Amino acid sequence: MAMPTQSDMRSALPIFLVMLLTACATSKEIDIAEGQRGYSIDCSADHLDWSLCYEKAGKICGAKGFEILDKTGGTGIVVAGVEYGVYGESDRNRSMIIKCRNLQPKEAMTIGGH
Repeated sequence: MAMPTQSDMRSALPIFLVMLLTACATSKEIDIAEGQRGYSIDCSADHLDWSLCYEKAGKICGAKGFEILDKTGGTGIVVAGVEYGVYGESDRNRSMIIKCRNLQPKEAMTIGGH
């Protein structure tokens, strides 16, 4: 098997960088029911998985933990006709909506001061 040339490596570098930059889950703060704040987390891509969504939720909420309000995922196929033939690829969609839990002080959780 032939070793890659310097030209081969230079042409592969941009592809590698794009994959590296897109290899993480993204999130955005959103409004949820009753004026509360929540987060929409997206980890869609063939090279990502649900663990990245859970990891992102853990980073957002920290020790408080989180509650999953909605979770959607699926696989589809994208097919397009181009000048030189037909192009197809799989498309994975993974997203979830979470809210961070509110930790109450131990005293507030005790009923009647017992």
